[in-house]
Amino acid sequence: MAKSLPPLTWFRSFEAAARHLSFTAAAEEIGLTQSAVSQQVKSLELRMRVPLFVRQARGLMLTDDGRRLLPEISAALDALAGAASRFEAGPVENLLTVATSVSVAQWVIAPRLPDFTARHPNIRLRFLSAIWPDDFHSARADVEIRFGSSKQAGRHAEPLHPNNLIALKSPALNGTLDTLPLIEAVGTSSGWRAWSDKLGGHRQPSLFADTYGMALQLAAHGNGVALVSAVLAGHALASGMVERAHPASIPSQEGYFLSIAEPSHAATQFRSWLMEQLPK
Repeated sequence: MAKSLPPLTWFRSFEAAARHLSFTAAAEEIGLTQSAVSQQVKSLELRMRVPLFVRQARGLMLTDDGRRLLPEISAALDALAGAASRFEAGPVENLLTVATSVSVAQWVIAPRLPDFTARHPNIRLRFLSAIWPDDFHSARADVEIRFGSSKQAGRHAEPLHPNNLIALKSPALNGTLDTLPLIEAVGTSSGWRAWSDKLGGHRQPSLFADTYGMALQLAAHGNGVALVSAVLAGHALASGMVERAHPASIPSQEGYFLSIAEPSHAATQFRSWLMEQLPK
């Protein structure tokens, strides 16, 4: 069996750092943190068992091994980019590309999308699922909807409201927060511990999901009470898929942010339409 290759992201981080001779500049280019780029390059060096850079106070310097590797990696990345470009989704005229989390696509956009297409029949849409900063960089979308802090989203990103956390459950599920299983979206700063700190009590989640959208899906199917972003809940509440398990809410340290890469009529129309759909 052939030996597995290192992750492509390690090669991308190395190639960008080698061109800029800076982890910071490489991170800005490919949409990662400086520490993430540094760690990926270090992982590649450990995997290949050779140092690729000499770390200096004023920047980086390629080693002889790094100089030999760079042109091969650059050529390979160019070949991959060329291969991918041949599979773009047809003509780009009137094609609006939206990169977003699956949570927003599933719970906010999809239920209401017939309204947008009826209003704008000449705009073709392509949706790309994206979670990590590197996903958005590679997507090159016209509209991006990111999840994270305002700092992570960027200066020109627009927050989606309401940005608070609410407790939701299936109407068929009887019980209270003290008796029902609690569902936690991991990887966020606010959760059931923050809820307890603000409202009292001690609540321990027993089910865990990696996104608010998945947590909401689990709650809708009667698995417990999910604490999720109110941005996602509008359609689910209006359609009766879920109901409030408690009237209170708590603020969220992260949220969803919309940004437009290059202003265009289609992107502006989509942004205006989406803002209309959010819970008031």
